[in-house]
Amino acid sequence: MKFFVTGVNGQLGHDVMNELCSRGYEGVGSDLSAEYSGVADGSFVTKMPYISLDITDKDAVEKAIQDIKPDAVIHCAAWTAVDLAEDDDKVDLVRKVNVDGTRHIAEACRAVDCKMVYLSTDYVFDGQGTEPWKADCKDYKPLNVYGQTKLDGELAVSEILDKYFIVRIAWVFGLNGKNFIKTMITVGKTHDEVRVVNDQIGTPTYTFDLARLLIDMCETEKYGYYHATNEGGYISWYDFCKEFYRQYGLETKVTPVTTAEYGLSKAARPFNSRLDKSKLVEAGFTPLPTWQDAVRRYLEEAQL
Repeated sequence: MKFFVTGVNGQLGHDVMNELCSRGYEGVGSDLSAEYSGVADGSFVTKMPYISLDITDKDAVEKAIQDIKPDAVIHCAAWTAVDLAEDDDKVDLVRKVNVDGTRHIAEACRAVDCKMVYLSTDYVFDGQGTEPWKADCKDYKPLNVYGQTKLDGELAVSEILDKYFIVRIAWVFGLNGKNFIKTMITVGKTHDEVRVVNDQIGTPTYTFDLARLLIDMCETEKYGYYHATNEGGYISWYDFCKEFYRQYGLETKVTPVTTAEYGLSKAARPFNSRLDKSKLVEAGFTPLPTWQDAVRRYLEEAQL
């Protein structure tokens, strides 16, 4: 199979390209920068081709996918700065990237009859209640601009294509880029105490593990909506921080606070980000390892 991957300067796109490389697949990576600008870990950087691509440029997207003629496109590129997306002067740009860019990718996939994987988010739901959200649930009520644009991207893909995987993830961390673990370990090294919210509940997603699953999916025709986070149970951000501090060996005090007490976020966050992943097993896919094990492997690899 031949793959085209967008957003390879990010956490997930980087790991997807590495997984393709390790499996011996042909893959082309893309992002905005003229050259690959992510972490150079001796992986696909020197082994796989890379092209510069602005996904908001419809003609450029069409030409790239026509030239490459992939069997599958894994669309990782997105605007993910949730709070910044709320700024009045950023809303149009966020829509251009997350909605128009996704539509351009989907239309180009339809033209060459290839599969498409679209990465979405728990933020398409309103986060109320305590029941895990089912993969095929259509009770969409995004709380913020980011969530709405990711939902509109989902709808574009499902309207344009038949051969698609829409995969919702949450609380992402990976080697290539910024994430909650990196940020909190940096803060924990210079502070005696940190405050972390304990009323937002979900499960982390390690991009190294997710990349394997996405390629597994592309090897099948089991299309549709899926939820994919690591196993290990539902937790709060407070629980998450406590565990990776423990594994790292930091003795910084972690104090639980409510979202209201924390009070630093511009965008509203969902309280219930529990994603039901049972559809993965029903379709015959191997679930991701536990998040606790993922943290252990990540800390070994990241060497923070």
